[in-house]
Amino acid sequence: MRKIQSGFFISAVFAFLTACNSGSKDIGSYRDLNKNGKMDVYEDSTQNIDDRVEDLLSQMTLEEKAGVMFINGVRINKDGSIDIKPAEGREFGQQALQYIKNNQMNHFNIWGIPGIEALTKWYNNIQQYVIDSTRLGIPVSLASDPRNAFSENIFSMEAQGFSQWPEQLGFAAIGDEELMRRHGDMARQEYLALGIRIALHPMADLATEPRWPRISGTFGEDANLSAKLTKAYILGFQGEELGPNSVACMTKHFSGGGPQKDGLDSHFEFQKGQVYPGDNFEYHIIPFEAAFEANTASIMPYYGVPVDQTTENVAFAYNKDIITGLLRDKYNYEGVVCTDWGLITDTHMGPVIWPARAWGAEDLTEAERVLKIVNAGVDQFGGENCPEHITSLVKKGSLSEDRIDESIRRLLRQKFELGLFDNPFIDVEKALQTVGKEEFVEAGNTAQRRAFTLLKNEDSVLPVKEGLKLYLDGVDSLTASKYGRIVANPQDADLAIIRLKTPWIPVETDNFFARGFHHGDLDFKGGKKDSILMVLNAVPTIVDIYLDRPAVIPEISESAKALVANYGASDEALLDIVFGNAKPEGKLPFELPSSMDAVRNQKEDVPYDSKDPLYPFGFGLSYE
Repeated sequence: MRKIQSGFFISAVFAFLTACNSGSKDIGSYRDLNKNGKMDVYEDSTQNIDDRVEDLLSQMTLEEKAGVMFINGVRINKDGSIDIKPAEGREFGQQALQYIKNNQMNHFNIWGIPGIEALTKWYNNIQQYVIDSTRLGIPVSLASDPRNAFSENIFSMEAQGFSQWPEQLGFAAIGDEELMRRHGDMARQEYLALGIRIALHPMADLATEPRWPRISGTFGEDANLSAKLTKAYILGFQGEELGPNSVACMTKHFSGGGPQKDGLDSHFEFQKGQVYPGDNFEYHIIPFEAAFEANTASIMPYYGVPVDQTTENVAFAYNKDIITGLLRDKYNYEGVVCTDWGLITDTHMGPVIWPARAWGAEDLTEAERVLKIVNAGVDQFGGENCPEHITSLVKKGSLSEDRIDESIRRLLRQKFELGLFDNPFIDVEKALQTVGKEEFVEAGNTAQRRAFTLLKNEDSVLPVKEGLKLYLDGVDSLTASKYGRIVANPQDADLAIIRLKTPWIPVETDNFFARGFHHGDLDFKGGKKDSILMVLNAVPTIVDIYLDRPAVIPEISESAKALVANYGASDEALLDIVFGNAKPEGKLPFELPSSMDAVRNQKEDVPYDSKDPLYPFGFGLSYE
């Protein structure tokens, strides 16, 4: 392989950027380093990836290696610059430049996006900075939580400009593997256009505990359904193998985060353990086996302690039986393993301290936690920026550099496979044309409609003819006015259309993030239930309920003229279902229990096991 001399680096990069901005896919060179730590450009990229990884690894300092092992959230300047500025709103996190300079990090996840153009400019600027201003020029890998869900899920990032689809539950309701893969491919194109190369999803957890706040991000409670959709999802994002047009999936949360005790989430200190009263641990691994078949690029363990399932009651990422014994040895998994966010350091939120999720390892120091997690077999620390613990442990002899190199190889290999060393830049104009592309938006809108689940249709009231007097609650009146005359009182209406959401009760805590999780009972109570039933008893009513968890609604079901469920859908989508412009195809991805007593008496790790459910798993009517 003939090398272009380092003195030509600037002109080579200029040519590279010109090719990138012109949309060329065949740049024909990649960036690497010579033995003096200077950048060289090769005329082709045919060198074996393993050789490239070893060549780069051999040139890295311990501090540079340690930086690769951490990923944390960053905020984006509204003007697309990478300058270190004060927060421009309520954004969380530092700025990437701080992490690069202070911690030698090159993995980041983004939360708020001020705009598509701002993100694309920022992304190219940060990649140019690491080329120009860091010793090795290792490109940045950018990650994100889901961006395409029409959702109020706390873990779905704002779908600003992106095509909007139902949540994972909606795809489970449809049950169409081809649609799932098609969605993954379209979302992949939107991510790729913006430089987002790691998807912190899908969730392969099973919704066997109906009170768990994170059910909306799952494919429901059936392991086989979840398995086939998890596989299709990953193939849509990654393709048959990881490459320059892929988005790497970080499937979570191994080995299944669903069976949380009493439904309380282990993000927080009030719930540290997952329980298996039905002795059903292995059932929760079935979707992950499908993820392995699809070659998921990364795996994320969850926070909780798998109580009495391993030789030590410590959280999954700290648990060598889980990470090495089960994931690495039994399943021969060679991809990246990254912890969930915040296992090492406490988070200070003003006067409130959110403890690190070091369940079972609370008494260890930060450095000891890092050591235990690495020794368990983990490669990367999510939501953290303390690589000094790695360097200190190695220098003291507590951790071998050979062990660190194992993880660095996996992390660098992923960057090489994604083509980031060959082409780290994106085309701003192409991004603006791709994100929210009409074809993608239409496909998402169609999926929202298909996912609606018809639970009750008394006297075939649905679909409804147009021109009636309509009473609305939770539905945009301007949108609904296209179908009928809007009235202010139920008594004056021919028909009522109301939209509800599965109830929840905030946990009593000073932690505002914890208060935002949808914990607690699933039934409507007191005055809220009375006001709903008053409408239902006054006028024939179409009830639509957003199911981010299985609602307990026997009285509402009894009194409603028709009952439909959605998993993230617009008012336009609902009205198309109500007035027959689209047909509901969904089947329940979990059962709807008949009472809270039935919920409390079911077993957290066992699917569809509540007594006499109001609607069973898989239930769903149609218009035919």
